[in-house]
Amino acid sequence: MADDGQRHVRVAVIGSGFGGLGAAVRLRRAGITDFVVLERADAVGGTWRDNSYPGCACDVPSHLYSFSFAPNPEWPRNFSGQPHIRAYLERVTDTFGLRPHLRLGAEVRAMRWNGRELWWEIDTAQGPYTADVVVSATGPLSDPQIPDIPGLADFPGKVFHSARWDHDYDLRGKRVAVVGTGASAIQIVPEIQPEVGRLTVFQRTPPWVMPRADRRISGPERWLHTKVPATRRLRRQLLWAIREMQVGAFTKRPGELGLLENLAKSHMRKAIKDPALRARLTPDYRIGCKRILLSNTWYPALTRPNVDVVTSGLREIRGNVLVAADGTEAEADAIVFGTGFHVTDMPIAQRVTGARGTTLAEEWTDGMAALRGTSAAGFPNFLTIIGPNTGLGNSSMILMIESQLNYLVDFLRQLDLLGGRIALDARRSAVDEWTRTVQQRMRRTVWNTGGCDSWYLDANGRNTTAWPGTTAEFRRATRQVDLAEYEVIRPSKRRPEDEPPPAAEGRAVTVGRQAAEGVAV
Repeated sequence: MADDGQRHVRVAVIGSGFGGLGAAVRLRRAGITDFVVLERADAVGGTWRDNSYPGCACDVPSHLYSFSFAPNPEWPRNFSGQPHIRAYLERVTDTFGLRPHLRLGAEVRAMRWNGRELWWEIDTAQGPYTADVVVSATGPLSDPQIPDIPGLADFPGKVFHSARWDHDYDLRGKRVAVVGTGASAIQIVPEIQPEVGRLTVFQRTPPWVMPRADRRISGPERWLHTKVPATRRLRRQLLWAIREMQVGAFTKRPGELGLLENLAKSHMRKAIKDPALRARLTPDYRIGCKRILLSNTWYPALTRPNVDVVTSGLREIRGNVLVAADGTEAEADAIVFGTGFHVTDMPIAQRVTGARGTTLAEEWTDGMAALRGTSAAGFPNFLTIIGPNTGLGNSSMILMIESQLNYLVDFLRQLDLLGGRIALDARRSAVDEWTRTVQQRMRRTVWNTGGCDSWYLDANGRNTTAWPGTTAEFRRATRQVDLAEYEVIRPSKRRPEDEPPPAAEGRAVTVGRQAAEGVAV
């Protein structure tokens, strides 16, 4: 217990999606049970709990979009839907005994580093906690982003974001506007099109859409994967290897993606016979610059008689009339925003105050940056799962998460080896060097050269989201902690009680590379 009676734990994990639950499992497997998982909602699941819109499904094959330490031979489809993925996460929670560690309804309101005690002080909706180490696993797809549209506040109808779907609102016969044509919108539109009266799709930028090679996984396949686990592992390895071989085209040779563009155009021609509509739906940027979408139903839905495609962004709202940037008007009873999330400006960053008395958001004013996508300078014993430049454009984020979990476990092991109350703070020079290397590699990727404006880019036009390499490279980079990249902080002599300590109090101990190599395994 901390001095004031608040609850103290060795590790506090924020969020219970794939990142948070994965961290909890790895902690238990490492013999660490003194931890809590702080979740703001009333159930686990993260983005797969929040996104329950019609047609919600994953665009990564099921056998690759799951933990290596928690295989599921019973996936029903190549690309599983939201209900099955959420059920999988609930099952992981039960299988690995995570329920006692969950603190549901415990939204983190603020966190501050205590430089005297060398721990984090956490204010939650369920009261205060202190923790030696904090793992932020809130994820980049957790806080919906709705654009500031003039007149939106006075719209008389229903308004909601795709990640906050209102299942009590009946869309049947309504005039519905869907704003956005990203990964969520292309799943929503085909699902609601048959039941709405009129559907208007506001497209600011057309996406590249490829066929979705989805099918039901047969009973014999599932039986084989259950009885002969090697077949399941082989399937996963093949899915992984195919995607690893594609990375070079995205990160080094974007010109090779022309073949994919031809396939995408052929996919469109099969469904869209009207050349004028095809022209409006054809992107003017290199495929892969924005996220490549998978759907067999998107294009057919856009050709239905009750669907209008407005190829211009939403500019303003006048009563129940939506006005596009090109002047096109459409009346609506409901607006569904499929406009993405706060990715490069994660809200959790505003709630975390580090050793220098500044928030993570303030430190990231010029762009997110963290050593190996995990540790930010000035925030001791604070690790982020799915941090800066860890995103993928063509493979499973679970692979990246598991790599960061390896790093987390070794981080805690290093603290144990160093002994006593101690903290590790990423050196700014190490963070800068890592960021410089990543950004240099980013220059020739399709995300930077493809000619689009995507959510991978921050307000300064810098790509702080994607990883410019293979998942194998990232796993090697996060296999273990290099203590030479950190300052080792031990408690300094306490000040008199009447003299408040500065936030950064604590004695930094320099550990050379040779010493670090002697400690790290």
